[in-house]
Amino acid sequence: MTFAHDTAVALTAAVALVNSAVEPDTLTRIIDLDAFFAEHDYTGSHARDRAELDEVRALRGPLRALLTSERDAAVDQVNQMLAEAHAIPRLVRHGGHDWHVHAVAQEAPLAQRILVETAMAMVDVIRADELSRLAVCADPDCDGLVLDLSRNRSRKFCSVTCGNRNAVAAYRARQAAG
Repeated sequence: MTFAHDTAVALTAAVALVNSAVEPDTLTRIIDLDAFFAEHDYTGSHARDRAELDEVRALRGPLRALLTSERDAAVDQVNQMLAEAHAIPRLVRHGGHDWHVHAVAQEAPLAQRILVETAMAMVDVIRADELSRLAVCADPDCDGLVLDLSRNRSRKFCSVTCGNRNAVAAYRARQAAG
């Protein structure tokens, strides 16, 4: 399953935001939020203040709950998020991106835009019955989320670090057994 560009981008950003809460917390300063904003190609209003940072940080729990939910529970959460934001989907084109969906104004607070973009992306995931593309990291010592957009659904770890740690552990176990 290949998702539309805006769906993949919104899911990637949501997983990165949720994973920023995994120790060590990587979203503690306004400069961290600036980097997140730039890395995930957000546009629109960006207050660059502590209140905005706190609002975005507060999304991590609800987004984790959404991204790890069963399908029917995810539907309820998405519908609630979109209703509370008074989301009105529309097609837009900006920057180097072709037509894609936005559902809140560019002037809306960043946290609201992140929440709605994630909810809109989850609409595609739910409709395609592809929630298995989202999982918790296979490393038993990690709570990070994994977004698997690969064709063969082979991604199991949230980062190269977790993957390497498990590969080394498996290698050592084979060596000890042999």
